[in-house]
Amino acid sequence: MTTQQNVTQEHERGSTARQATQRSDAAMRPPVDVFETADGMRLVVDMPGVAKEHLRLQTEGNTLTIEGDLQFEITDRMEALYADVRSTLYRCSFVLSSELDTTQIEAILKDGVLAVRIPKRAAFRPRRIEVQTG
Repeated sequence: MTTQQNVTQEHERGSTARQATQRSDAAMRPPVDVFETADGMRLVVDMPGVAKEHLRLQTEGNTLTIEGDLQFEITDRMEALYADVRSTLYRCSFVLSSELDTTQIEAILKDGVLAVRIPKRAAFRPRRIEVQTG
């Protein structure tokens, strides 16, 4: 193998690794509103253009990761002249308190807005204590 071939192959391997790194680094952080309620936490995530099929929520330990791929179709008769968006991947992650029950997370996607409900564990929820007479 010649030196030119070695350099070319190394360059190709390097560019593939760079593309993978750029893909992960190029993710957009979507706007997120975080609300605390008596029963837990509520996240409202703006993810316009993301369909349910391209949305992923995952918990690992006490970390919640939300990812979504923006999908849009360009027809044959369209030509992109300018792109304000450089990435088609939304990604954000949150470290969750041990008070929250990650096994009971619920998520609803409607009109490009993802609503995530993370309830508190039963031991941490406020509860009314009945007072008895006697």
